[in-house]
Amino acid sequence: MSTVLAHPKAMQRLALILAAALLLAFGMVRSAHAMHISEGFLPPMWAVIWFVVVIPFFLWGLRSVARQVNRSPQSKITLGMSGAFAFVLSGLKLPSVTGSCSHPTGVALGAILFGPTTMVVLGTIVLLFQAIILAHGGLTTLGANVFSMAVVGPFVAYGIFRTFRGTLGLTWAVFLAAAIANWATYIVTAGQLALAWPAATGGVVESFVKFLGIFAITQIPLAIAEGILTVIVFNLLAQHSRDVLVEQGILPAEAPTPAPGASAAAS
Repeated sequence: MSTVLAHPKAMQRLALILAAALLLAFGMVRSAHAMHISEGFLPPMWAVIWFVVVIPFFLWGLRSVARQVNRSPQSKITLGMSGAFAFVLSGLKLPSVTGSCSHPTGVALGAILFGPTTMVVLGTIVLLFQAIILAHGGLTTLGANVFSMAVVGPFVAYGIFRTFRGTLGLTWAVFLAAAIANWATYIVTAGQLALAWPAATGGVVESFVKFLGIFAITQIPLAIAEGILTVIVFNLLAQHSRDVLVEQGILPAEAPTPAPGASAAAS
């Protein structure tokens, strides 16, 4: 079975995209107002609640990853690439609400290729490494960040892709999956912040509207850009690693080419 490694030109293009984004990600590191919800920003009660919420999804995801690897050991390469794509894209950040930042998420690609539960595990690993290595997010807020970006984002992306791929085509389905999953992540993040820090007047609803309004300024264009980049990477896979998409049922298997003279013999 062919993989991404079997296509040097595709690997070079993908490597350039990931390397450029990775340089930006490391170049934009700041200790304050780090991306996702920052370390220590959530009250202890909410930090614990979000950890409890994500544990079943993570365990479910571990089973999905194990089944995927057992069924197709070659898919480890594309699994790793999906995780790297999420790591790089979600490492690009713009200052936004106090205690958080706006950024792409990169989770749609893995959700489209392997399903949302697999992306829960990959997204958790991404967020953990970012918290430890880049000081993005935090360990106490890991549960909340996993829920918004690695649970809600992948499930929304998967649902959007499956809904629209038959009517709008793969390109638009991939674009909408990535963009809407990004927005869904930030709607949930705004809700998490609102629950933790309700406004003195208007409570949770007022706080939610405030957080969501600030996020929207940066997140709308970021989500569109993420959708376009996800389409580019998806098309590279479709061109140079078609077997990966065929195996996952995303692309139809090519009909075998009839042998010369077969039609004449049949007649």
